[in-house]
Amino acid sequence: MSWLVTGGAGYIGSHIVQAFQQAGIDPVVIDDLSSGHEDFVPGGVPFVRGSVLDTGLVQRTLEEHHCEGVVHVAGFKYAGVSVTRPLHTYDQNATGTVSVLRAMRSAGVHRYVFSSSASVYGTPDVDEVTEQTALHPESPYGETKLIGEWLNHDMEPVDDQWQGVNLRYFNVVGSGSDQLYDTSPHNLFPIVFDLLLSGGTPRINGDDYPTPDGTCVRDYVHVADLARSHVAAAEQMMAGTKLEKAYNLGSGTGSSVREIMDAIARVTGIAFTPEIAPRRPGDPARIVARGDKAARDIDWKMRHSLDQMVESAWNARRAHPQGA
Repeated sequence: MSWLVTGGAGYIGSHIVQAFQQAGIDPVVIDDLSSGHEDFVPGGVPFVRGSVLDTGLVQRTLEEHHCEGVVHVAGFKYAGVSVTRPLHTYDQNATGTVSVLRAMRSAGVHRYVFSSSASVYGTPDVDEVTEQTALHPESPYGETKLIGEWLNHDMEPVDDQWQGVNLRYFNVVGSGSDQLYDTSPHNLFPIVFDLLLSGGTPRINGDDYPTPDGTCVRDYVHVADLARSHVAAAEQMMAGTKLEKAYNLGSGTGSSVREIMDAIARVTGIAFTPEIAPRRPGDPARIVARGDKAARDIDWKMRHSLDQMVESAWNARRAHPQGA
């Protein structure tokens, strides 16, 4: 019994691989290492270096390892950069997803967990997002994630055995192992950690929002909790349970940027006063997702406090002082 994890050498994907192992399900990884790291893949886990755009390679991998399903995590994940690289983003995310689904259809694989994003909501006119909130992506990245969700739904009429689910989430942080950590140059925790380690000063974009402390409030979820729900969705599919089409993996409460900065100072022991920069255009004051349905169906739970999220991420980063 095995599942293919595309992008399984990346930050989120490698945690999903680890969660599959903990659940007693054999993972198989395909990754082109454009942003992943081969040493994030545990020893003994089959690793195929290649792109999901190579449909034949994906199909052969599914067939050779007798995969029962796919968790599709691979993609170009930088929303801000996607605005200046739209064609690359569509190629990697939309065309890549078509390739994975085509390979699955040819290999006779019918179970599919799609790593979507809360970016499909764009800037909602509510401060608490549910799965029924209108979808208005505002970047090529968000658009391709919504297209990926549509493709998932569109498999149902052509495959009467199809089981597919879309998992949406905001800011993924923390680490489930000192061997696995976030190496993205665009995510908040790595940016702040690198600045502190180099003697720089982190900054907050705007402190005059209508929130309790004036800074933006967002969802921050621990990567290990997130990974666990991907595997729970796979397990429910294998048990024949019918799932909703989409789930938010959200905290329901959120944390402000200042709360994040305070927690980082507290956990690292590095005292600093963030610089206050102007607001970024388009940043809403508060976006938090509810995770009630995911809690009901796919074992979603916030198992880590904010300090624990920071501590796990900081310990993993310090274990790799030269970076990946």
